[in-house]
Amino acid sequence: MLPSSSPTPRSSSAPSPEPFVSEKEKRQDGRIELTERDVYHKLGFCWPWYKRWGILSVIFAVQVSMNLNASLYANAAPLLSDHFSISEQAARVGQAIFLICYAFGCELWAPWSEEFGRWPILQLSLFLVNIWQIPCALAPNFGTIVVCRALGGLSSAGGSVTLGMVADMWEPDVQQYAVAFIVLSSVGGSAVAPIFGGFVQENLSWHWNFYIQLIAGAVVQFAHFFVPETRTAVLVTREARRLRASGHPNVYSTAEINGSALTPKHIITTWLRPFEMFLREPIVLWLSLLSGFSDALIFTFLESYGPVFKQWNFTPGTTGLAFLPIMIGYFLAWGSFIPWIRRDMKIRKERGEDALSPERRLWWLLFTAPLEPIGLFGFAWTSLGPPIPWIAPLLFSSLIGIANYSIYMATIDYMVAAYGPYSASATGGNGFSRDFLAGIAAFYATPMYTNIPGRPLEYASTILGCIGVLVVIPIYIFYWKGPEIRMRSKFAMTLESERKRFGKGAVGVVAGGDGVLREEGGGEKDLKGGEEVRVERVGGEEKNLKEGRGSEERVENVGRRV
Repeated sequence: MLPSSSPTPRSSSAPSPEPFVSEKEKRQDGRIELTERDVYHKLGFCWPWYKRWGILSVIFAVQVSMNLNASLYANAAPLLSDHFSISEQAARVGQAIFLICYAFGCELWAPWSEEFGRWPILQLSLFLVNIWQIPCALAPNFGTIVVCRALGGLSSAGGSVTLGMVADMWEPDVQQYAVAFIVLSSVGGSAVAPIFGGFVQENLSWHWNFYIQLIAGAVVQFAHFFVPETRTAVLVTREARRLRASGHPNVYSTAEINGSALTPKHIITTWLRPFEMFLREPIVLWLSLLSGFSDALIFTFLESYGPVFKQWNFTPGTTGLAFLPIMIGYFLAWGSFIPWIRRDMKIRKERGEDALSPERRLWWLLFTAPLEPIGLFGFAWTSLGPPIPWIAPLLFSSLIGIANYSIYMATIDYMVAAYGPYSASATGGNGFSRDFLAGIAAFYATPMYTNIPGRPLEYASTILGCIGVLVVIPIYIFYWKGPEIRMRSKFAMTLESERKRFGKGAVGVVAGGDGVLREEGGGEKDLKGGEEVRVERVGGEEKNLKEGRGSEERVENVGRRV
């Protein structure tokens, strides 16, 4: 049963739809500003749990479809090699270019979904991805496939929108269940394709590899068509327009008053900040490299499973079924996080948001992350072929699945808690690393498992296991020394200064957020486009001077953003 994660009822403070208009103070220009507080009861946070989880289930399918586009292609590579008379290594360029462009595409789409809403951007993204499947399926030459795969990757919005929708529907203190669910869709989509992809390779032409991607994309786009808009700013603007149409001509939303935030400066800042944090923040850098290395392993296995399980006479179809243990590992890891999420949420609810440090969210990873190098070493030395039973490497691959999910979930969760309003950029660096390194893996996987002298299958996985040990070590450093490391971070220190300014527990965070720093001590700080908004206490209330435009917003001193 899915957890409801319902927000704390606020019926006593939420105003009714229209009488509040006459009570609002007019601005100097005569307009009345409609804020999130005024229509909170109509936003995604207050929708019934079954509606929110229904929407999230559709987004789950969308994310699986996007990752399926990346991994199913691997089963077309041998067929493309034969048809276009190119090497299999050259044929894998189509997979690598898609993943590399996907890494950039997720970042490119982010600011547009904040400005225009999640629904139109995700619909446009799905439409473009589906369109590029058609020339791939009908390609007269391999160059056409490479170009269209690159365009398909750039057209994929991915986690920049899906995690943003979690922030639209769940408050910071109850969103971990939803984040865990979306992470499962992200890692699961990469593993579900090879499970049936081998049978596609055996029984259908290469054209059908792209047709299947198109069919899956069309189905999820159709399902998403009926999903309502969730973006908070868009919903507030819609309500302001409704009120103007119903006889309140002076009511405007904050977004309408301030004008479009989609300025060149905002776009450039939004695009560059994930890369800045990736390069300058040790926490973001090392945890992103760990997450990226872990995801790259799955795409490495897409190439290595063939020669490994050929020793047991596996066909392409049965080799695909060998990915089932990885999928089982994902579900086991997902389930293992639920008790810890429930426990931590209970502690924060009883003792306050500052009862647990951000490093607490890495605690379960201390035990699950080592499963990755253990799984790699075990996989390596059970890949010797008969008389070792074929199930032995599969058992070790399930450990890698557990570690892969745990690493992605815990690193995102930790970055959200540690970086507050900058969490969208921090997790953006994480997602970029995963997709980019997975794309690079398509180039080295097959040569690595075929060209190393001696025992290439065993040595290749052993090398990866040694790298796995190195990238896992920083987890323990960040768990014990994380507060000291964050003290040297300009982003984390900005967050800490706000906590000191408004008191402990003042700041909440939102995964994949919209640039709004939510302060549980009252007030808010808008960081859109990298421009700070001064928040000053005025007679026990808050005065919000948005970008120096003189727009005032009254915010009650409550335990959440109102």
